[in-house]
Amino acid sequence: MLKIKLMNKIAKVGTALFSREKYEVSDSVENEDAIMVRSASLHEQVFSKNLRAIARCGAGVNNIPVERCTKEGIVVFNTPGANANAVKELAIASLILASRDIVGGVEWVKTLAGTTGVAKAVETGKSAFVGHELAGKTLGVIGLGAIGGMVANCAISLGMRVIGYDPYITAKAAWSLAPSVSQASDYAEIFKTCDYISLHVPATPQTKNMNCEKSIAQMKDGVRILNLARADLVNAEDLKVALKAKKVSCYITDFPTEETVGVDGIIAIPHLGASTVESEDHCAVMAGQELDEFLTCGNIRNSVNFPTVNVPRSEHPRVCIMNENIPNMLSQITSAFSAKNINIENFANGSKGEVAYTIVETNVPASEEILQAISSIQGVFGVRAFN
Repeated sequence: MLKIKLMNKIAKVGTALFSREKYEVSDSVENEDAIMVRSASLHEQVFSKNLRAIARCGAGVNNIPVERCTKEGIVVFNTPGANANAVKELAIASLILASRDIVGGVEWVKTLAGTTGVAKAVETGKSAFVGHELAGKTLGVIGLGAIGGMVANCAISLGMRVIGYDPYITAKAAWSLAPSVSQASDYAEIFKTCDYISLHVPATPQTKNMNCEKSIAQMKDGVRILNLARADLVNAEDLKVALKAKKVSCYITDFPTEETVGVDGIIAIPHLGASTVESEDHCAVMAGQELDEFLTCGNIRNSVNFPTVNVPRSEHPRVCIMNENIPNMLSQITSAFSAKNINIENFANGSKGEVAYTIVETNVPASEEILQAISSIQGVFGVRAFN
């Protein structure tokens, strides 16, 4: 029986995908074959020797030691796009919150509790909370993946001019954009021309502090910045200096830190981007499907550290192989099968960085002899048979 350990509360619609006949699923199983996780940090986790896969119910994987997992042959999955609509809706709400001091106004009204003449006081005091409309303003969207693309399209429908920049945009993402979304030539064009800037990129060494003193200096006076991606994208100290100087009018983040809580001009949201019932359900279902498919037939899709290799299940036995992405590997693998007089019925291979993954379907079930022969190939670090 396969064991799946839950590191957070996972929506039942996702865990229900694992049949009781094949799986044991709980937060207390030991020697687990797979892990499902949302926000719990796994960096200090001592993994079971049986662990084959980790599924993150969400897009970001900064709570998972991906490099260590790769070395140990552990496939790390995420659920790109499953929570995109929820984050998009919070981004649109953030655009409005950044434009009009709704939060400040609501808090001020609370101070009128227990007084008389509230209606008159409201009419007198509301001028302190005058804001701006979104229509006619320019929004710069940095990162045009599932979330950024949806934000860009929605902003167009609100009457905004939208400029996007993503040096790694996929063809699918490009096709999903509204025709009126303009393409910037670089980050600088976004910084120089936009009234609002919304960040939708992953936290990497390259994107860390991408909004800092240097980039903020290029921005329009009074710019409003939205960060529903990761805290590390913005240098908090540089931002606070810019807020004091009125260079930045407002900063909204879904990732509060010690440096950003309680600062004038910053609206800190308690990481609510994907916190909807629907989003949690979508992520759990996608993560469950990824794990089930990998554990029962070896297919990989939506992995952050291994390539997508997906062969429809057939009546043929299959062998799945993890190996270093080096020359002459495929010929050694196929030669190992032919040396044992085993016919290859179907074959698929993919690579991602320094690792590769191969699925081989054969005419006979894999014996211990052939599995050992493949395992002994230099550069192979994982072999599984599905007979």
